Amino acid sequence: MQTVTPAAPTPAPSIFVSHGAPTMPLEQSPTRHFLDRLGADLPRPTAVIAVSAHWCTDQVAVSTAARPDTIHDFYGFPQELYRMVYPAPGAPDLARRVQGLLRDAGLPTAADPDYGLDHGAWVPMKLMYPQADLPVFQLSVQPHLGAAHAYRVGQALKPLRDEGVMVLASGAMTHNLREWMMRRAAFDAAPEGWADTFAEWFDDAIARNDIPALLDWSAQAPNARRNHPTPEHLLPLFVALGAGGAGQRIHRAMEYGVLSLDAYRFA
Repeated sequence: MQTVTPAAPTPAPSIFVSHGAPTMPLEQSPTRHFLDRLGADLPRPTAVIAVSAHWCTDQVAVSTAARPDTIHDFYGFPQELYRMVYPAPGAPDLARRVQGLLRDAGLPTAADPDYGLDHGAWVPMKLMYPQADLPVFQLSVQPHLGAAHAYRVGQALKPLRDEGVMVLASGAMTHNLREWMMRRAAFDAAPEGWADTFAEWFDDAIARNDIPALLDWSAQAPNARRNHPTPEHLLPLFVALGAGGAGQRIHRAMEYGVLSLDAYRFA
């Protein structure tokens, strides 16, 4: 009798999403509707590592909070937004394992027992998994260390995907808020060429799996500095890239002509 070897489980996905403004849960938009569906479209993970552009540290940090607080790290928004909470459990044991994996990869890391979920994490999580029943914790980014460092961080996380742990990297495909404020364009304004060509350069490089070009984005991507005057909102993408495999764009959107809210899945 022939023995049938069970198929290996499919690894949890590594995802990059553009989280948009904190008000996304209060508004209707193509990206809001995409995130509303995304959780159901993906294999259900056992836990989520959220890499948010809004937690920047000198060295990699992981949150070991057992019950992460919902951090309202923004000002001047509707009071309804400040009443929102995302009461998901943390994953302290998994966070400490992540520390070990990073140290094994030669990446200094620290634990933060108090850091909760900032809006770069809880906004997409609330839309994707509104029941707040998945363990989730945050991992920080290091803007001064660049894309190659973020890619190494992702590579260190990759083995966890075989255990069902999803990497959810949250930032923005383009992020020049000064241009957005100066233009005062309509929500559905036609894309500005300098923002559109930047987003399309990334889509082409990701489709070709051109890792050297992607890691050299600040020199090779068109209008790099104009789209990202500071790099923290793009760096989560490189964590997802390092933790994943071949990538494909799963959402395309442009708001106000200059804010690209693309999303990618890395196999």
